[in-house]
Amino acid sequence: MAGLPPILLAGLTGLISGLLMAVPVGPVNLTILNEGARRGFKCALLVSLGALIMELVYCLIAFTGFASFFTHGSVKAAMELFSFVFLLYVGIKFLRTKSAGDAVPLGEHAHKLEERLEERLHPHSAFMIGFVRVLANLGVLVLWIVLAANFIAKEWVTPDWPGKLACLAGVAVGIGGWFLVLSYGASRGHGRIRARTLLRLAHGSGFSLVLLALAHGGYLVWQWAHHSW
Repeated sequence: MAGLPPILLAGLTGLISGLLMAVPVGPVNLTILNEGARRGFKCALLVSLGALIMELVYCLIAFTGFASFFTHGSVKAAMELFSFVFLLYVGIKFLRTKSAGDAVPLGEHAHKLEERLEERLHPHSAFMIGFVRVLANLGVLVLWIVLAANFIAKEWVTPDWPGKLACLAGVAVGIGGWFLVLSYGASRGHGRIRARTLLRLAHGSGFSLVLLALAHGGYLVWQWAHHSW
């Protein structure tokens, strides 16, 4: 991918990462699945739109507020090591997922915080249900911070607005495309798309994250060995 124009590379990076973020089974996918089967395509699409907008907000926060900080000196080295551990941890968690309701795990305290936030906001419309489901999942923000820092550090996304916006557009296409397919399939499938199918997709996404973590770890080992010479 090194020969691609920077804007195209950033967009492709966003597209792939968006799909990896959207496919794992969790509250949003299950809500789209249930609402699509019960209330039709339009309702599922509104849930998807709310979830997509909040996901893009978290992605934008990660790129503008945190990513640049983690690309300087010793902070960059520490972040790259943390990224390897975190991606491997999340990937293994997805591979070991047994319940269709699981989301990105950040511990019991984070789960309680998510529940309290949903209780306080009381979302009623389909759009707000999707929006709050992502807002309450702080693991989404943490994962985007890790990914954004690595994308900029590896120069897959240039640290300027054209590069960041191209990546954000790719994320929107990746996540939006998945939500669109899921909404349509849920509304037309009449229950044929089940949580088990999403669970298998979550395992596939976990496998991809583990491979990404191992590739990142191999790159770090090669980099350290190269500098040691």
